[in-house]
Amino acid sequence: MTASSPHSSRNELLRRFFAGLTEYTFTTRLGVADPPLVDYLSEMLVYFVRTDAIYGVRTPTGERLSQVADMLAEAQARQGVARRRVHRHIGDYTLFWTGLYPEISKRQREGKKDSLLDYQDQGKRNYLLASRLPADKKSAPDQVLERLSENFDLCVYGLGEIRKQWEERDAEGDAPLLLG
Repeated sequence: MTASSPHSSRNELLRRFFAGLTEYTFTTRLGVADPPLVDYLSEMLVYFVRTDAIYGVRTPTGERLSQVADMLAEAQARQGVARRRVHRHIGDYTLFWTGLYPEISKRQREGKKDSLLDYQDQGKRNYLLASRLPADKKSAPDQVLERLSENFDLCVYGLGEIRKQWEERDAEGDAPLLLG
């Protein structure tokens, strides 16, 4: 038997925390009986805990892209599975910001290229585009990406509810799980 590292046990705690919150919020409170969709959202939250994942789209020269307008241009420059990954990332990125941090989303777009974009429209559009492009074994199923597109507004609302839940947890003094 091998000992687990503190990093992997923290990741597992985060995974369980977000899985529980996501399942409770979507299944119990919102009545969304769609385990693959709920699992996808939970994994997205775990993945985006890392800042490098949020800004995971890079140009061929390694430049980190933080504006959806730039990510859209990068998607157009790619083909096949690579293009699908960028469109999926745009969906995830816009869902994350509009659902969890709408106040930051609005501020970070002011005076920039993205000020002309509607993140919710871009999220819906890019999940749908991703679902129609070639996939590899690591890709999310086409059907889940389609449902994310169709139910984007509900997912935004649900992520806002998840944020409220974890803020209540933080207020009760249980913050070390997220910050540990």
